[in-house]
Amino acid sequence: MQRYNTYSEYLKRRYGEKVYKLPVGLPVTCPNRDGACGTQGCTFCGEIGAGYENLPASMTVTDQINANRAHISPKYKAEKFIAYFQNFSNTYLPPDQLKHYVQQACQPDIVSIALATRPDCVNDQYLEMLCGIGREQGKDISLELGLQTVNYHSLVQVNRGHTLAEFIDAVLRIKKYKIDVCVHLILNLPWDNRTDVIENAKILSALGVEQVKLHALYIVKGTVMAEMYQRGELQLISKEEYVQRVVTFLEYLHPQIVVQRLLGRAPQSNTLFTNWQTGWWKIRDDIEKMLEAQDSRQGKLCTYLNGSAVKKFL
Repeated sequence: MQRYNTYSEYLKRRYGEKVYKLPVGLPVTCPNRDGACGTQGCTFCGEIGAGYENLPASMTVTDQINANRAHISPKYKAEKFIAYFQNFSNTYLPPDQLKHYVQQACQPDIVSIALATRPDCVNDQYLEMLCGIGREQGKDISLELGLQTVNYHSLVQVNRGHTLAEFIDAVLRIKKYKIDVCVHLILNLPWDNRTDVIENAKILSALGVEQVKLHALYIVKGTVMAEMYQRGELQLISKEEYVQRVVTFLEYLHPQIVVQRLLGRAPQSNTLFTNWQTGWWKIRDDIEKMLEAQDSRQGKLCTYLNGSAVKKFL
């Protein structure tokens, strides 16, 4: 029994076979680093951002795709791919420059283009341009929005430089176009509790986003959060509590939302804390075992939409 809507199964349904992501890095930064809304960046973000698997951004998009394809295709016998513009805020570029990069990725075996970005880097002109490329090239387009949490106070603590309002605005704008939304969340921020986890699921479900990607917080060396961690200022939850939080999140999440992953990965050589020093697949297995043990599933408690209080009269 499939207890949550997995990304791998979604891709098989959508494209008829397994599809793999090819990471692409662009020479971009972030408005929370260059002074547009801040200079320090998020407290958890390292100097290289989140693109640990990226090739040098000095390589062309075409060369990066070719190099990653040459590695991944024979290893997994893959024939279809997603070009994933992963690092920093990929829509934080002049429109013509972004268009040039995205068009380079439109190769025959690329079925979709995914771009990671911030909610405050989503603009109608950019969305129209991306939608046009997708239509002309016959490619699906998706945006991966870093939200991390719906908790205002936690967003301030991690110095995100935006709040929930910008995220809601971005999702509502994106939904006017044929562009999917994947939301990134961290379920174990030190200032969040299970109530925040539930509210994360409810907000995503109410907005009707297509996909979600869950992360367990990792502490990257050289970051503000690393300094806080070394001073003993962060109270991190246990692995067991994280597993329960994911199960709770899934129970409140709309069953149609695709779950890209249950936790992230980062090289231990660059971190002080990563997934409780446990293999990510072991934690994934623990989550799936808890779902089964509790006879639970994604959407089990998603009963709060469409005027739930008046349903008794219908």
